[in-house]
Amino acid sequence: MVKARRAIGLMGGTFNPIHYGHLVAAEAARDAFNLDQVIFIPAGQPPHKADIHVADPEHRYLMTFLAIVSNQHFAISRVEIDREGPSYTSDTLAHFHRLDPTVAWYFITGADAILDIVAWHNPDSIFRHAELIAASRPGYSLERIQALEQQLGKEPIARIHPLEVPALAISSSQIRERLKQGLSIKYLVPEAVEHYIAKYHVYG
Repeated sequence: MVKARRAIGLMGGTFNPIHYGHLVAAEAARDAFNLDQVIFIPAGQPPHKADIHVADPEHRYLMTFLAIVSNQHFAISRVEIDREGPSYTSDTLAHFHRLDPTVAWYFITGADAILDIVAWHNPDSIFRHAELIAASRPGYSLERIQALEQQLGKEPIARIHPLEVPALAISSSQIRERLKQGLSIKYLVPEAVEHYIAKYHVYG
């Protein structure tokens, strides 16, 4: 009997900090696309976040680890943190494809990020190495993603799969702003992450 092809999700992000929206999106993608595992990949040097405060990579890695450790289907990778230079998704997907070309790789990211994909580093390589899961809030207009067909073509668009995730109303920027104002972030992030941020004063 031939074993079915394994499917693994790769969830990239700055995770600055990781929150329940990320976790719910990963679990929803695992269910919807029958993924064997979801690997979280904190960015080392995110090239698109130069204008905001990004916590130290080790802090973001440890917070992500604390957030996912209780889920047997979740794992974490240091590939972008340990790689020198900017963290490009195309390099990361090529890396995992080389590790196991027989796996069906799925890259999980936000629908808003997908809209900028034409400006990403080497977008052709991204579509060559993975299917894309575009996580969105309820009511998000998918017409904007479909409009990318004129720039990308029909084949890449067919590899983008929308996924509605209610918890994506939570955002990392919202959490950082609440911390700046001295407001509670309880129930927006896992308890272990909340305690870590407070203990190490990650965001001042």
